[in-house]
Amino acid sequence: MTAPRQDPLRDPRFFADPYPAYDRLRRECPVQRIPTGSGGHHAYLVTGHAEARQAFTDPRLSKDTARFFAGRPSDRDLHPAVSRTMLSSDPPVHTRHRRVATPLFTTGRVRGLRPFITRIVDGLTSAWRPGTEIDLVADLAVPLPVTVVSELLGVPDADRARLAEWSHDLFDATDTARVDAASHRIGDHLTALLDRARATPGAGPLHSFLRDCDEGGLDREEAVSLAALLLVAGHETTTHFIGNAVLALLRHPEAFDRLRRDPDLVPGALDELLRHDSPVGVATFRHNTQDLSIGGTAIPAGHPVLIVPGAANRDPAAFPAPGRLDLDRDAGAHLSFGHGIHRCPGAPLARAEAETALRTLLTRFPGTRLAVPPESLTWRRTRLTRGLAALPLVLA
Repeated sequence: MTAPRQDPLRDPRFFADPYPAYDRLRRECPVQRIPTGSGGHHAYLVTGHAEARQAFTDPRLSKDTARFFAGRPSDRDLHPAVSRTMLSSDPPVHTRHRRVATPLFTTGRVRGLRPFITRIVDGLTSAWRPGTEIDLVADLAVPLPVTVVSELLGVPDADRARLAEWSHDLFDATDTARVDAASHRIGDHLTALLDRARATPGAGPLHSFLRDCDEGGLDREEAVSLAALLLVAGHETTTHFIGNAVLALLRHPEAFDRLRRDPDLVPGALDELLRHDSPVGVATFRHNTQDLSIGGTAIPAGHPVLIVPGAANRDPAAFPAPGRLDLDRDAGAHLSFGHGIHRCPGAPLARAEAETALRTLLTRFPGTRLAVPPESLTWRRTRLTRGLAALPLVLA
């Protein structure tokens, strides 16, 4: 196995369409070494589906970023609330955080939120009229999950737009200073918000969240980090899920027509839409604490391992004809929400939000079409997530 001379995930063409690069890397070797940044550093990229599932559940792959970077020189300045979240920890720390987070997103809790989600979608689309142009991202896909997760946690209305903007900056793959600054804005703002709530007795969602953190054994800094993770992860990937799904349907008219004729098929189509164009391209950081082998590739201890759900979901060994959007496909094994103990606890909420958004568009504006050629669409320049900067549509 020969490592690529350059990081294939930093090619400008990658952001517009990563799938040719994913396919090439997987064909060469489903687990291979790639260069990362400067200084001769390398990581191991996992692009095969079976290999990704194995990596997601291997306890020798640590999520503890502090342990990996301890003693290593760094020019980064991330706020601890962003750099030391549940996603950056191993059991038992991870277990404590997840025990607090999971009850927020149970099937029953999400079922209770569905009327609220519907009201938000109705409010956001109430001014839409056939024949007019909208940006689905700015007008629906961003504000819907931001509003829902903010309501779930009790974030005041006045704070939501700023937190969404800072969260957007947090995923910028081109400007590390911008990312670091956004992390401090989020961390400082949430620290002040939670401190004020703790100092003021009340019975709202924010006070309930703090009580859950206290009962779960989370200290002040851990409560802030969990709030930051829920806010950022609770809307960023859902925004991309909605945008990617609508674009995929518009690019596959037969699938779009089928759902338009029978919107009750939307819940069953969500897994295939997630598989076809995953809102999570590359999973968050892992490193191996011991020598190990994945898919026949030996990985020496102490190296970053990047699992790529976007590539694994297009592995023909798991999903025949993976580039085709097939609503009859059993796509339940997709890895867009991860796998194992770090699987996204907010998956039920993301599905409910996407389902409501898609149903509304299909039933009220069944003739909707792209307002621009597909090749002119702009994609966010981030490799962790995959999503559109804008999705101009003509309503009909």
